[in-house]
Amino acid sequence: MPGIAEKLQHSREKSQGIGTNSHAVKYLNQDFEALRRSCLENGRLFEDDCFEPLPTSLGYDELGPNSYKVRGVEWKRPTELCSNPKFIDEGATRTDICQGALGDCWLLAAIASLTLNKQVLSRVVPHGQSFEENYAGIFHFEFWQFGEWVDVVVDDRLPVRDDELLFVHSKDGAEFWSALLEKAYAKINGCYEALSGGSTTEGFEDFTGGIAEKHELSNPDPHLFKIIGKALKRGSLLGCSIDITSASDSEAVTYRKLVKGHAYSVTGAEQVEYGRDMVQLIRIRNPWGQVEWNGAWSDNSSEWECVSSEDKERLRNRSEDGEFWMSFSDFLQQYSRLEICNLTPDALTGDEYKKWAESEFEDTWRRGVSAGGCRNYANSFWMNPQFVIKLDEVDDDPDDGQEDLCTFIVGLMQKNKRRMKKIGQDMETIGFAIYELPEEHSGKRQVHLKKNFFLYNRSEARSETFINLREVSNRLCLPPGEYLIVPSTFEPNKNGDFYMRVFSEKQADFQEIDDPVDCHVEEIDIDEDDICDRFQGLFGQLAGHDAEISAFELQRILNRVVARRDDIKTDGFSLTTCRNMVNLLDKDGSGKLGVVEFRILWTKIEKFLDLYKERDADQSGCMSSSEMRMAVEAAGFSLNNPLHQIITARYSEPCLTIDFDNFVCCLIRLESLFKTFKTLDKNGSGEITLSFFEWLNVAML
Repeated sequence: MPGIAEKLQHSREKSQGIGTNSHAVKYLNQDFEALRRSCLENGRLFEDDCFEPLPTSLGYDELGPNSYKVRGVEWKRPTELCSNPKFIDEGATRTDICQGALGDCWLLAAIASLTLNKQVLSRVVPHGQSFEENYAGIFHFEFWQFGEWVDVVVDDRLPVRDDELLFVHSKDGAEFWSALLEKAYAKINGCYEALSGGSTTEGFEDFTGGIAEKHELSNPDPHLFKIIGKALKRGSLLGCSIDITSASDSEAVTYRKLVKGHAYSVTGAEQVEYGRDMVQLIRIRNPWGQVEWNGAWSDNSSEWECVSSEDKERLRNRSEDGEFWMSFSDFLQQYSRLEICNLTPDALTGDEYKKWAESEFEDTWRRGVSAGGCRNYANSFWMNPQFVIKLDEVDDDPDDGQEDLCTFIVGLMQKNKRRMKKIGQDMETIGFAIYELPEEHSGKRQVHLKKNFFLYNRSEARSETFINLREVSNRLCLPPGEYLIVPSTFEPNKNGDFYMRVFSEKQADFQEIDDPVDCHVEEIDIDEDDICDRFQGLFGQLAGHDAEISAFELQRILNRVVARRDDIKTDGFSLTTCRNMVNLLDKDGSGKLGVVEFRILWTKIEKFLDLYKERDADQSGCMSSSEMRMAVEAAGFSLNNPLHQIITARYSEPCLTIDFDNFVCCLIRLESLFKTFKTLDKNGSGEITLSFFEWLNVAML
């Protein structure tokens, strides 16, 4: 129950604007302004008790407490490392970011790209921070995390060895914004080592809230140079890398001075006149701040002598700062992959930017309920969450041969996996499939499509692959229409929380679809005249002298009956289940059942038994969670995914099976809840108001 209440509270806060960049969530409830003010008033420097200068903050394995790699590590403030530390000196630039003894070049490449867009940078690195005015040893940064912006506070004690920063540092060693940003990012992910290994797109997205896409350069889009140029003009962040073929290749330097398995930033795209030809050039930065391409169009290459003095002055850079130019054709040959992060509409101001339309949803995969696995698992695939996107407007400037199509990007992201690395949890393998919505379902949003639809319809599009990365995303072009998007893990029954969004060139309607919540259970209308003499006599024997059956007596009766059956599995009816049955049918408030009430209950149990046996497809004597889902529907209840999750969590065994007594208990409880609400909903509005005392009374039933 606390988890459900927390989920509801989160939803309400989000509807009030909490989690936007202008109203970020305070991570671990730490308020930067209040903490800094307190430190200044008390004349002390901030010490963060939520991310302390301990070995556990460094890592858990290679940087763990017993690792030789952390020997001699101390934590010192910038004021202890140099005489005149600067937070940002004359503006944040790409040369402020040099890699240290941590495999987070993917993150540093993203930070380097961040410096190219001051507006985006200011969202991550709030203004008004320095080592001079109001310095209290405390700094803060804002990161996008799965649909909301989070404000993260850190103190400025940084890990050093021999008075040199252990991890990211500026080229001159006196500028500290990038080192403190890395510390804040390590804090939100659990430790520094959790940042080792990743995709530049992950950093891109956490700094912008944007959605990333990948381009395999072995098979490039024919319009890729144009896409890169447009992306840079839109303020998008771009990164590239060279695949490795073996572990020994990691960060190996080629004879052309390019580093394999290393994340680079793409910082420019230009065309220059070279002789009589126009040559397309790409500018790239190595976050090491050194080791540069030495081929054509490198800093000292002869090609620069054959371009105009204006272009040479504007573009050429002779310093060994890690940034260099190369031809676009060489770029395609030398690099394996390009990653582009498209920015959210609120990240861009000004009419000169062409903005995407954005839609987003959070949801979960839960064992036995909504974790159906991929299309290979036909019996359970339909159980996955389902979303519909309606594409009405075609693109304004389609590429050649692509008229009357709608461009959109789908991003499926699994949540909070990086911070779980220290306890051994890894990424799930995820992906999605897209189906054209049948005409009979057009415009409907309360129809969760079932197994038969997926058995007889092929997908229109899908993610390029199922992969164990934080996010799977694809750029897609489809004709106008309505489409069903089904996100899933590759295998069924893998728990996980996910965040899915769509960026579309034009406005598109994007909604989750699910079954409505309703009850269609038929009332059983029986009076005493309808009860045969035989049943009356049996009841008299069971009920005893008071002519009523209590929950205790009901438990003995039902357990005696089910003990004789070998076609159903049950541990016997609990007293709680029997009390629920009595509460549902006890009209006079005696806490017991009279003959009519007992006859109605017996009729219900007979129906439940028939339904249970009918839905037990493999005749195992118990139900799987997917069989239970269909049985609940056949019993007259229409429930959505969250409610099916609660049912599975409450009534199933560890192996996700439901035995007969739990099946009956679930249906009785559901009917009781629907009846209670209907009784309290006097005007049929679908809403009720309860005092605290009334709510306790209802909840205790």
